[in-house]
Amino acid sequence: MFRAALKSLLGRKVRLLMSTFAIVLSVAFVGGSLIFSDTLGRSFTALFASTVGDVVVRPADGADNLGASTVSMPADVVRTLEEKVPDAARVDGRIRAIGVYVVDKDNKVVGGQGPPAFGGSYSDAPAGHGLTGLTLVQGRPPEGPDEVVLDTKTAQRSGYFLGEKVHIVTAGDQALITPTLVGLMGFPDGGTLNGATYAGFDTARAQDLFLDGKDAFTQIWVTARDGVSQQQLRDEVAAALPADLEAVTGDDAAEEAATDLLDAISFLRTFLLIFAGVSVVVAAFLIVNTFSILVAQRSRELALLRALGASGRQVTRSVLVEALVVGMIGATLGVGLGVVLAMGIRALFANFGLDLTGQPLIFAPRTVLACYVVGVLVTMAAAWLPARRTARIAPVQALRDDIALPETSIHRRLLLGVLGVLLGVAMMFLGLFGSVPKGGYVLGAGTLAVLLGVTAVSPVISRPFLAAAQATYRRAFGSVGNLAGQNSLRNPRRTTATASALMIGLALGCLMAMIGSSAKASVDDAVKKNFKGDYVVSSVFGEPFSRSIATEMAKVPGVERIVRQRWAQGERDGDFFGFAGVDPRDTEFLGIRLVHGATADFADGTMLVDEDWAEHEHLSVGDTYTIDKTPKGPLRLRVVGIFEKNPVIFFPTVTTLDTLKDQGYPTSDNALILVTQHRLGIKNDLDAVVAKLPIVTVKDQAGFAAEQREPIDQIVAMIFALLGLAVVIAALGIVNTLALSVIERTREVGLLRAIGLGRGQLWWMITLESVVIAVLGALLGVLLGIGFGVAMLYKLRDQGLEVISVPWSQLGLFLVAAVLIGVLAAVLPARRAARLDVLRAIATD
Repeated sequence: MFRAALKSLLGRKVRLLMSTFAIVLSVAFVGGSLIFSDTLGRSFTALFASTVGDVVVRPADGADNLGASTVSMPADVVRTLEEKVPDAARVDGRIRAIGVYVVDKDNKVVGGQGPPAFGGSYSDAPAGHGLTGLTLVQGRPPEGPDEVVLDTKTAQRSGYFLGEKVHIVTAGDQALITPTLVGLMGFPDGGTLNGATYAGFDTARAQDLFLDGKDAFTQIWVTARDGVSQQQLRDEVAAALPADLEAVTGDDAAEEAATDLLDAISFLRTFLLIFAGVSVVVAAFLIVNTFSILVAQRSRELALLRALGASGRQVTRSVLVEALVVGMIGATLGVGLGVVLAMGIRALFANFGLDLTGQPLIFAPRTVLACYVVGVLVTMAAAWLPARRTARIAPVQALRDDIALPETSIHRRLLLGVLGVLLGVAMMFLGLFGSVPKGGYVLGAGTLAVLLGVTAVSPVISRPFLAAAQATYRRAFGSVGNLAGQNSLRNPRRTTATASALMIGLALGCLMAMIGSSAKASVDDAVKKNFKGDYVVSSVFGEPFSRSIATEMAKVPGVERIVRQRWAQGERDGDFFGFAGVDPRDTEFLGIRLVHGATADFADGTMLVDEDWAEHEHLSVGDTYTIDKTPKGPLRLRVVGIFEKNPVIFFPTVTTLDTLKDQGYPTSDNALILVTQHRLGIKNDLDAVVAKLPIVTVKDQAGFAAEQREPIDQIVAMIFALLGLAVVIAALGIVNTLALSVIERTREVGLLRAIGLGRGQLWWMITLESVVIAVLGALLGVLLGIGFGVAMLYKLRDQGLEVISVPWSQLGLFLVAAVLIGVLAAVLPARRAARLDVLRAIATD
């Protein structure tokens, strides 16, 4: 039986090629996702290991990973450690700042989309354990206030060469500086900044730019003498420090920084694996369909094996052996393609600022294991149902000429499908509105249950559509159309199983289109209802910018009022916590309407909270709320007011500008609201203030709304690109089904040709059949996508998605694309059918 299974497989190489290709694609997505995420993790771990000293000294109790901070240590600490720590080979003060953007010669910002723009003081201090970190590789160190060094990738991307003036924008009081490039820094042993940029100045200039001229540092690196461990050195350093400073080993500092960052971007792995799972599910539909057709076509052969003495289990095992071989081949090819796909994903994310092009791909053993488990298990599981049916073929059926594969009861499928849909809807409701742990997983499982349930009942619910398609074809295309419609109706299970693969991809595509459209509509609605003033000044990256911009704009004739907003980030219970800062005098202008408390009590050390968030946190006026980590340690704020939801305020909690400043946050602005006279040309005057600062833009209402919509379009486009793989697999499923259907109907095709059906008519018949399958899948996908979208958006209405928008034009394009997929999918099967020899086709057994 084993030899018979292998011979059967070798005899049907072309028939199994398409299903093998589906396995290759789905395994490649799983492998590519794991390779990329491992590469991402390894790159950041290596990067942080090479950007810390043996021991790092920093302010105690403060958070070292919250971005920009004004907290520093006196330069005297360096001298103290040099004198009191005998095992220190050297002690180096360092200054680190964020928001130092390099602008290229075309006045465009280099980077900025995601990875930070670093600046600081140049230092040649070695990294921990003697590792070679960011080191001068060309030129010389900066000397004096008008010189700078850049990392090599930033210099390449910006087009600057040694000796040229560099255009740099900072978030400090000096918004624009133009130092001369004197050196390039890189990683001689390999590695990059993963898309971040770096500009280094001499110590005095860095103190002037980022510490208001104070003789201080934001970090101190202590390098160990040979033979001294990091822990031993840390203990010595800690003993010499005052109580407000702490010493940590470089290993601990690197692990802390890498863990925090990898936790923050862990959604990328989940995001990619979700789409890999979608591809696997779609491929499973294709494999089930393929093996069902193949087993049906081999029913006489299998029945003859039964007649010759093979047991039902032996016949079942022979089919599973074929599936095992196909799965192994598909998984092996998928592993190789996964490497290529990982490169593609790396290139895709490089467009969004996460540049890992300088990092070698990490190919871990677990990736290979996962690929083979997915490829083999999915194929075996998909082949099990048709293999199980083979055991029910009676030997006497070998004497029949027609296909004798038994089918499950349509009523049983209908019942199971309805139960699956009901169970899925219940799980989705629980995931969306219930208080259950891992609600996202419950929601995902419910969505899958609905999709599988609809697939099970589709042979029943699709009959009216298939009948209507046949009637339409008959009237529009005559006998050829009638034959195409009959072929679709002949085996509705096969037709709907093929359409279901496309249904899944388009359902998710429709869901994302609805979320994207609703997000943009909600932005437009919020801006229209709550836009304050005449112009908004903000960063294109959502990052802080120099407060000097407001000072300069206040000098523009016609500017009557400027309202500042600043944003800060801290930690509470280990999670990110964002809050805003405003001037208490501007609360009325910003439309902050209190439902409890009084604005007169809003002062330094207090906070206003959004009513929904107050209910979630069980806060009332008079309560004290503690933010666990800020640059200067814990921050305790007293709640003095609860306000109505306000889209102009980007965070649910608001404190004062001076509170943020006292807690170590920079005095940079995040948004300015301008009230102006309606003077002709005032917009041009305002634009002139930021003409050389491309990170900052001046927008009216329409421009501000457009800027808020832009990142939504980018995210949706990226998701569509990833979903495209599932649609490709679904299209292959249509090709495969049609090809196998042509093989199955070889004699019928020959008879049609013999009675006068032309090659063009045959081609047209198969194309119409393919279009029916594609349009059916598209309609089911669009309907399910709208249902999923409405449910999801209802859940997200408290997250700012208050407007539910159905992008009908985009959904119409999906249907047009489905017709195009149907036409293209029919090309190869129709070409094969048209080339069949008529006499040989009629004689086919």
